[in-house]
Amino acid sequence: MVLAWGILIPLGVLIARYFKITPRQVWPEELDNKFWWRWHRRLQYVGTFIAVCALVIVIQYARQATAIAHIHGLLGWATMLLAATQIASGVLRGTKGGPTGELAAEGSYRGDHYDMTRRRIVFEYVHKFGGVLALLIAASAIVIGLFVADAPRWMLIIILLWWCLLGVAAGALQMSGRCIDTYQAIWGPDPLHPGNKIKVIGIGVRRVSAKDNPHH
Repeated sequence: MVLAWGILIPLGVLIARYFKITPRQVWPEELDNKFWWRWHRRLQYVGTFIAVCALVIVIQYARQATAIAHIHGLLGWATMLLAATQIASGVLRGTKGGPTGELAAEGSYRGDHYDMTRRRIVFEYVHKFGGVLALLIAASAIVIGLFVADAPRWMLIIILLWWCLLGVAAGALQMSGRCIDTYQAIWGPDPLHPGNKIKVIGIGVRRVSAKDNPHH
């Protein structure tokens, strides 16, 4: 669980948030860079698989003998439930569409993401805010779980240092303006694209104009 929720999944979230446009990418001439998409999926899938394996071990061997162990268990189940919600929302997110996607049956650019349909908007709220909530609950479960298991103190120190490193990196990337709207990263800033006409979804997410350089 520490490897999954403490290391891999948070790293996948950071990549998805700050690397939709990579440092050497010439945006908006180069669009729909799938670097973030590939690594986000890889890290989340591997992390979730490891977490499920750990859950099987927990079910077989764990005993909630104390009140704090019971709290850890509740937080753990809440985290796994949110993980299932994240996977389900990703599967149900709808079609992509748009100039960089597959054309719809009638030959248009129609798609849930390109048109920012209600289905896509619901997905983005659930996926983004649900993911943050899952990380916060998981972090609490990890810290409590290490104490419940009487784990070596170096484990707690290392995971806290890793979280601090991710926090510092996230702060630096946020201040440099790297948290770019997914829609613009894929299709650019042209106001003719329907998704550029609605409110951006997410805390700290920004839109830029074609003349702006998102790396400065």
